[in-house]
Amino acid sequence: MMFGPVMYAVVKTGGKQYRVAANDVIQVERLDADAGDEVTFDDVLMVGGDGTVTVGSPRVDGAAVKAEVLEQAKGPKLVIFKKRRRKNSRRKTGHRQQLTVLRIKDIAVASA
Repeated sequence: MMFGPVMYAVVKTGGKQYRVAANDVIQVERLDADAGDEVTFDDVLMVGGDGTVTVGSPRVDGAAVKAEVLEQAKGPKLVIFKKRRRKNSRRKTGHRQQLTVLRIKDIAVASA
């Protein structure tokens, strides 16, 4: 694997896609890891940098993104309120998403 001029990558985790670069701090859906642990994403969909872009089909072979877990956090509180007018029917619930805060350490691509 080579570590070098790769500028950014698109990774998929938690059903969402994130464009990341080295030293980025992102929030993703909760991962089963403790603060200080290192996680690796093998589901890399695209790698770009230095004027070149490699798009996987569906993944880029040999590409991986390493990240460090900074903390486990909770997202903002969301209020879900349903009302059916003139029926005396109201329902109020809430939700707080569990999140993992990550710092991207490096993006590795297998040299061809």
